[in-house]
Amino acid sequence: MREEDRRSPFSALATPRSAPRNLSRRTLAISAGRPEPAPDAPLNSPAVFASTYHAGGPVAYGRDGNPTWTALEDVLGTLEGGTAVAFASGMAAIDAVLQLVPVGGVVVLPSDGFGGTRALLANAQEGRWRARFVDIADTETVIAQFADAALLWIESPTNPKLDIAEIAVLAAAAHAHGLLVAVDNTYATPLAQRPLSLGADLVVHSVTKLLAGHSDVVLGAIVASEVSGLCGQLRRHRSMAGAVPGPMDAYLALRGIRTLPLRLERGEANAAILAERLAAHPQVERVRYPGLPDDPWHERASAQMETFGNMVAFEIGGGAAAAEALARSTRLVVHATSLGGIETTIERRARWPGEDAVAPSLLRLSVGCEDVEDLWTDLEHALKIAAAAAAAPDQVNVELDGPSPSDIPATNDLGIHEHETDTP
Repeated sequence: MREEDRRSPFSALATPRSAPRNLSRRTLAISAGRPEPAPDAPLNSPAVFASTYHAGGPVAYGRDGNPTWTALEDVLGTLEGGTAVAFASGMAAIDAVLQLVPVGGVVVLPSDGFGGTRALLANAQEGRWRARFVDIADTETVIAQFADAALLWIESPTNPKLDIAEIAVLAAAAHAHGLLVAVDNTYATPLAQRPLSLGADLVVHSVTKLLAGHSDVVLGAIVASEVSGLCGQLRRHRSMAGAVPGPMDAYLALRGIRTLPLRLERGEANAAILAERLAAHPQVERVRYPGLPDDPWHERASAQMETFGNMVAFEIGGGAAAAEALARSTRLVVHATSLGGIETTIERRARWPGEDAVAPSLLRLSVGCEDVEDLWTDLEHALKIAAAAAAAPDQVNVELDGPSPSDIPATNDLGIHEHETDTP
């Protein structure tokens, strides 16, 4: 029987890699996922807008497959070393992984991590999953929670505190206990870290962030190891749940990945400089960046990451009021809840419900590609305002550009207004 006749209608046929795997990942980010060269053919895979296809091919309907998705999945699979499945959002990708857990199954996951993952578990139908929250950097404590668990969910570096998990050690121990292992690799990207090579079964991305990189796409992806055999199941879930990406979003994400090596290199260089300067500033009490030699997880990050990423977390004196004043007073750095764009963004994470493990004055800085001296000038200005807020909070608002936080209907990463929920 032909392969076309055996396969599920929700499982696309494997496509040949469009670039040799022996190239560097920075080259593959630019060269993989291209259409086959032909005279007068475009260099880039076009956005294909189609809900209906002629019969006889591998895709029967627009919810089951799209050539633009395939090109994006080709690049992501090549970069991570597995097979990728694109989803409508990072949350849709997270949900697809959790759906692999049986009813009542235990999920071991970081207490410090993306709030959307914790919110999804907390808001599920009662009894659907059981969550065990752990300090993912404490390897022995994490392993001690594996008894009768079904899934180990790892973030490394974590969002927002930048803790580092021992992925290879945890993955080996989890497999010995029969757990599935998934790693959220959004912060690192496959250019800085490849969890499948460290033993993970699945890698999850919010493509919205660094991969797409221009703050104009909402998209997610899962990359499965070749030995996991989960791609067909994930594609089936995507189609049946309707968690399908739009072709234009896939096209924009693919275009964004072409510049990922350049954007990440510049963002990392800027982040390293800003982290050092912040650490030396008298208003800053603590800086977390795995590239700093005195960071508690510097050696661990050096062992499993190729580079240290573009994310910095820091705490300032004066508590929440001073940190909020800093975030609201930047002129170049954008006060926003997302991350990974070409522009630098900042946010006080503890302002969101559910971020109980985060210090009130912790600021998450997603470092972009602007001139680093311009960024530092802006942060210095904001730090002065933060110091004034700490000394005399009632006199600070006159120096701030724009309305106070009480005048702004704030929303978190999930687009939920603060008063609507008690989850992150």
